[in-house]
Amino acid sequence: MDQNFWIALAAGTIAAAVTTGGIICIRRYEDWARRNAAYFASFAAGVLIAVSFLHIVPTSIRLDERAPAFLFIGYLSMHLFNRFLAAYVCDKPQTADYAIGLVPLFGIGLHSFVDGIVFAIGFNVSALTGVLVAIGLILHEFPEGVVTYTLLLRSGFTARRSFTLAFAAAAATTPVGTLVSYPFIRMIDEPVLGLLLAFSAGALIYVGATHLLPHAEEKPSRFSLLALVAGALVALGIVLTKG
Repeated sequence: MDQNFWIALAAGTIAAAVTTGGIICIRRYEDWARRNAAYFASFAAGVLIAVSFLHIVPTSIRLDERAPAFLFIGYLSMHLFNRFLAAYVCDKPQTADYAIGLVPLFGIGLHSFVDGIVFAIGFNVSALTGVLVAIGLILHEFPEGVVTYTLLLRSGFTARRSFTLAFAAAAATTPVGTLVSYPFIRMIDEPVLGLLLAFSAGALIYVGATHLLPHAEEKPSRFSLLALVAGALVALGIVLTKG
């Protein structure tokens, strides 16, 4: 493995550490997190929807004109996954709320894995490109960890299980994505990356618009709209940082 690989892996590990920091911080204030779960759901929806439409979708279309089809496939796949959970996993009273956490867990895990691939590609192009990519990606890792853990907690998982699942999906998948993809990095050209990004964007849009917002609106909270706007503004900051 060359030097670029180790730098990319280090960047992915830093991203995972930042996500883990978010999980640890919110775990220390678990009661507060439960009381404000609707705000976190609204904030997460704002981040995921805005980042997808403002950055991921345009980038994917620029890389491959077939991206809209994969955007739809990603969205539809998450819908089918949700239907599967409702029919076979969450069909009992004691597990009825699990989909609230499991659907975002899958969507965020998929996107974090793609983030790891992007790290590998960025540092393979040049050190400067890799650093610019890393800055943009790492900025959204902390709230991603907070949101993933909180939604798992809200869906009925124990604190220990929520921590383990959030770490595995939102944190560990990023360096794993870098590690797995780097040996094949020269085979992942721009069109393939564009299709991967489009698929992940479809998953994230489903998570935000179809999954998180309806659950947040089941129990309307006074400042949930402000939380949604705040999430969108954070996403806008991430997009502007990425340039």
